[in-house]
Amino acid sequence: MSLVRLNIKGISYSQTQNGAYALILNEVDGERKLPIVIGAFEAQSIAIALEKEIRPPRPLTHDLFKNFADRFDIVVKQVIIHKLVDGVFYSSLICERDKIEEIIDARTSDAIALALRFQAPIFTYKNILDKAGIYLKVSPKKDEENEGEDTVLMDDTLAGELESTTPRENYQSKSLDELHKLLNEAVANEDYETAAHIRDEISKRK
Repeated sequence: MSLVRLNIKGISYSQTQNGAYALILNEVDGERKLPIVIGAFEAQSIAIALEKEIRPPRPLTHDLFKNFADRFDIVVKQVIIHKLVDGVFYSSLICERDKIEEIIDARTSDAIALALRFQAPIFTYKNILDKAGIYLKVSPKKDEENEGEDTVLMDDTLAGELESTTPRENYQSKSLDELHKLLNEAVANEDYETAAHIRDEISKRK
């Protein structure tokens, strides 16, 4: 089966599932998107990895894994989303140590959080993209059964998921010094979503 490379299109709060976030992947050489519902912690970890200028004061779980792997010369070479069963994605980490390759099972959200930290490419199989490309609906019963898993996002909410529904404070009236102070406070409080908005406002003024 042929592999299709994916990149991250966006991540935002899910309008349909409380406490969940929508991770949108899209194929590198195409238009199809692979929407996945993930948990808040994993969404935060992925967002931090995407925001290069935001560094948490202490290592998060995925940062700890990366530090541990670096210490023991383990490299994540790539991530493959290899299976989709009953609306649940299954992924593998392709790791290498001393030129020996190992395959480790992982939740898709964890695998992507690690792929970002290792700068490893993300792939899925064409047949999985064909299935998820039509945005399969997951019944409420399935959602309850798969709580904590990474599931397919329902089709009627995809458009709305690309934009965050969280209200944003207007930072335009703040000075650069005030913005930097607010940024430091947000990072110290581990409020990385707010930190990202402040960072964006700072970037606009450079």
